[in-house]
Amino acid sequence: MMNQEQRNSIFYTSILYICGFMLFLEWLYPLQEITDTNKIMIFILYGIFCFSLSLFQIKWWISFILKGTALFIIIDSLFLDPTFLSPMWFEQLFLDISYNVQALFAQTWYDLTPLFRSVLFLLLIWLMSYLLHYWFVVMKRILLFVLLTFIYLTILDTFTAYNGGFAIFRTFIVAFIALGIANFMKELDRESIPFTWVKKSPVWILPLILTVLFSSVVGFAAPKFDPQWPDPVPFITSTAENAGSSGNNSLIQKVGYGEDDSRLGGSFVQDYTPVFQATAEQNHYWRIETKDVYTGKGWEFSGSPHYIPFEKIPPMYDDSVDSQKLQATVKFLGNHSFDKLLQPYGFKELDPKIAEAFVDARSEAIQLRNDDYELMDNMETYTINYDYPTFDITALREASGQADPYDSYLQLPDSLPERVGELAQEITADKENRYDKAKAIEQYFSSNGFTYQTTEVPVPEKHQDYVDQFLFESQAGYCDNFSTSMVVLLRTLDIPARWAKGFTGGELIDKQSGNNLYEVTNANAHSWVEVYFPEIGWVPFEPTQGFSNLADFQTSIDNTGMQTDDEQEQQQQEEQELPEQEEQAKEQPEVEPAGASPEEIKVSMRWEYIIIPILLIVIMVYIGYRTRYHWQTWFLKRKVSSNWNARNYQIAYHYLLKLLAHNGNGKLPDETLREYAMKIDRKYETNEMRKLTYHYEELLYREQNEQAPKQELAQLWKNLIKRILA
Repeated sequence: MMNQEQRNSIFYTSILYICGFMLFLEWLYPLQEITDTNKIMIFILYGIFCFSLSLFQIKWWISFILKGTALFIIIDSLFLDPTFLSPMWFEQLFLDISYNVQALFAQTWYDLTPLFRSVLFLLLIWLMSYLLHYWFVVMKRILLFVLLTFIYLTILDTFTAYNGGFAIFRTFIVAFIALGIANFMKELDRESIPFTWVKKSPVWILPLILTVLFSSVVGFAAPKFDPQWPDPVPFITSTAENAGSSGNNSLIQKVGYGEDDSRLGGSFVQDYTPVFQATAEQNHYWRIETKDVYTGKGWEFSGSPHYIPFEKIPPMYDDSVDSQKLQATVKFLGNHSFDKLLQPYGFKELDPKIAEAFVDARSEAIQLRNDDYELMDNMETYTINYDYPTFDITALREASGQADPYDSYLQLPDSLPERVGELAQEITADKENRYDKAKAIEQYFSSNGFTYQTTEVPVPEKHQDYVDQFLFESQAGYCDNFSTSMVVLLRTLDIPARWAKGFTGGELIDKQSGNNLYEVTNANAHSWVEVYFPEIGWVPFEPTQGFSNLADFQTSIDNTGMQTDDEQEQQQQEEQELPEQEEQAKEQPEVEPAGASPEEIKVSMRWEYIIIPILLIVIMVYIGYRTRYHWQTWFLKRKVSSNWNARNYQIAYHYLLKLLAHNGNGKLPDETLREYAMKIDRKYETNEMRKLTYHYEELLYREQNEQAPKQELAQLWKNLIKRILA
């Protein structure tokens, strides 16, 4: 049974550890304001769970199982739809991890999915529960963590929108209580201080707490100087709007929807600010406009916008195309708004019809106007009726012939290098119809070394073509690079194509009855391709690596309900052409990478990327744990050999006691050091422990270190360690 002194020691260390956890919480609280982290309370609860297990010193293997199980339960509740621990559940989890491991190796940090980032964050909390227990309880060295917490909070308070005033006040109270307890306990642990009554009673902690609280209240309430420096946040905010900008030649831009596409290329910084929320039955792209003139550097309009009533232009696709009547509601967030309508494919009208739709026949951008034909560009919420199309692959393959009304969508600059057209011919050499050619070019980028990235993306030089540079030199870029290149390649084959832009479907944040709620951010700004098929209309394609086409496609069957031989052959060919990544993305349509990354993960499932690293980590951890005393002894031997001073002697002697206790020869509570040393010498048939103990007591009580035989003591210590580890 524990005596009163041991119980008090546990009481003090528990308070220290709780103080450490409260300081750690100050690192978590700001995340919801300064990052896109949602449901921060889940992470706080997981932190409480992990720290509680460490506080009560649960056996490591039981703690490992409990913390790991809690982690899986959290990930399941936040991201995974299949039944918990079912084969489909494991498959979806490993698909996501496999994708993210590939993203890590490719150093495409923005492609990491919310699930994977959450796993890493939970593992960090798990690790911190061990580290803080070691710092606060074992070593009682808490000053570094206190200083880091103050620095962290003051930086956030200074350079972000987070108000850290009260957080700093809380940290001051907790930190000084922890520092007071830790330092007082260090003094009490020295046997030369005969304050036995203090060790047995926790009453001494009350004056400490009262002193800290009184000082904190006085400091908080006392008058203070006004800020001597101007607030940097407004400057940073305004500068961030055009981070890295230098006119038209800027190399770094802020991601989001923009109007000027005349000079493409260059890197951009991510921005996850929400733009709007959409309530819809299914996920799809939100189209704003198209552009038709490729200049060699970017995209422009062939003429000035001319808006006419929506009913006066032909629809995007023919009446023969199957469609489904759907409805969606768009709600803008913050101060965001557009003077052009965010529209799904198949837009019909607003519901209720509170405004008239006018469309620019060239760009197909739609504006809403009131009865006086005045532009309505500040509508915060509107509901759209639309007929969402499903394209028949068989009909697309059979479509042929030139589209005279759309010859302008064959435009190419005279400066376009010939090798671009030669590449298009090479890609489609064995394709006989327009659909197969478009599909071949769409899939070309996913299997020929092209990389999706948003940083270190080059800008074409003065005499360099944007598409030519991407296809034959950099082979690295984002949606603008991929979509523009596909349009240009198609036009060299006399296939009308145009460049479309808008937003991807965003992240699913809630499921409602019959509808889903999606949140779309600036990072979801996107561009893709539309190809014209005679007697069908404009069909969307998605060439950007990692993104999947959200449009609906189907293969028709004959009246008997069976496919014809030709159709079966065509369908088999189509299935063979689909990359394995797209097939896997269809199996898990709701797992989304962060920011401007794909709406559906398209990865090849490489189990070795998961199994091998995990096995290596487990083996390394196991070996390190089993041999911990050997390598700790090796490091300590080097330290003692190079500098055998009083402090190192105490460390070496305490390590010796720890090693003996690990081998089942620990010191009993009622034993003196000399009695204990004689017992150890009898066990190992030596007198080394008594000599080491004698000099340790001389050093501890009389501070006599100058006359100690340092080399002899070092050798005695090494000999005894060797006997224990033998």
